Amino acid sequence: MNTNTRREFLSITLKGATMAAATGLLAKAAAAADAAGSAGGAGSAQTSGSNSKGHYKPPFKFAMGGVPLGNEFEVVTDKDAYATIEAAWNAGVRYYDMAPWYGLGLAERRYGNFLHNKERSEYVVSTKVGKLLKASKTAKNKEYFPFSPSPNDVIYDYTASGVRRSIEDSLQRLGIDSIDIAFVHDLSSDNKYLPTPWQEQFEIARKGAFPELTRMREEGLIKGWGIGVNTPEPIMRLLEVADPDVCLLASQYSLIDHKNALNQIFPAARAKNVSFVIGSSLNAGFISGSPRYNYGKEAYNIPAAFIEKRRKLLDVAANHGVDLRTAALQFSAAPDVAAALVVGCKSEQQILADYTSMQTKIPAKFWADLKAGNLIEQNAPVSQMAPAGV
Repeated sequence: MNTNTRREFLSITLKGATMAAATGLLAKAAAAADAAGSAGGAGSAQTSGSNSKGHYKPPFKFAMGGVPLGNEFEVVTDKDAYATIEAAWNAGVRYYDMAPWYGLGLAERRYGNFLHNKERSEYVVSTKVGKLLKASKTAKNKEYFPFSPSPNDVIYDYTASGVRRSIEDSLQRLGIDSIDIAFVHDLSSDNKYLPTPWQEQFEIARKGAFPELTRMREEGLIKGWGIGVNTPEPIMRLLEVADPDVCLLASQYSLIDHKNALNQIFPAARAKNVSFVIGSSLNAGFISGSPRYNYGKEAYNIPAAFIEKRRKLLDVAANHGVDLRTAALQFSAAPDVAAALVVGCKSEQQILADYTSMQTKIPAKFWADLKAGNLIEQNAPVSQMAPAGV
């Protein structure tokens, strides 16, 4: 099938069954939000999705992530990137997560080129702060993102002024007038590029970024803020020293690894009325067959125990006729503190497959067998149907 024919086919599909499903799901989400007494519904990104204590939470349960379109793993052309974003939009996706870090500005530019032509009240955007970009002829950009054409270097800045500058820069790259959620990015022990130990950088953020983001929230420049990290310690510390709304919990709640998040992080966040955007539910594609696990230079050194667990999960899935990728996405979206699930996609087919997965029914016996085989925690919440408000 040539490119034009494939695009025509996707367009017809989107205008038919997919749009019908999306419309129905958005309507269900709005009704659910109204029943819960929420100030905003899934059908309106303009109204705040605040919880009972005023903390903002995104009003859409499904988000498209920006890592692949920042050319993290391979070259994605502008043409394919824009086709992917358009396919997501046509399917009903209205929450987009990105960061200056993703392709050193590439992801934000690509999303912005599409979104700046849309009505701002119709969608939600989250991005990151803490990493400022500066164009340089001697930039080390290829060390960070070898597949990105960006000329930028990264400057870590978790100060108050750095946060303000980061939001302003993101708005310019995106070509829009507001950010919904700002996540303080990669303030964590796994970030090997930090100029000093993460605890020292966290202290800078505690005095600078955190109170400044709270001020920006009060000024209405953003709706909510939190941190976006791959390890639990920064989140636990944040909950003790600041008043965040929602955090990006990446690489910590998946079918492969979820015990600590379930039993430690979630209860602590629940006590503070803080919710999560869940990322890396497939562990950077590992659950769906990728030869890497999560991110970084050691991503291809996969522990044997994880490979064996994936094999066992696949066996149970095969016994029930379940797509393991679909089960993994729904599993990560099931906890009550999961405000949204963000998935990274590099193609039209991928975003449509992931979006469809959130509307697919999974038999209860599948989840029961996973618990019986101790493949997931006994107290892990599961869903037999797609979460409301996809």
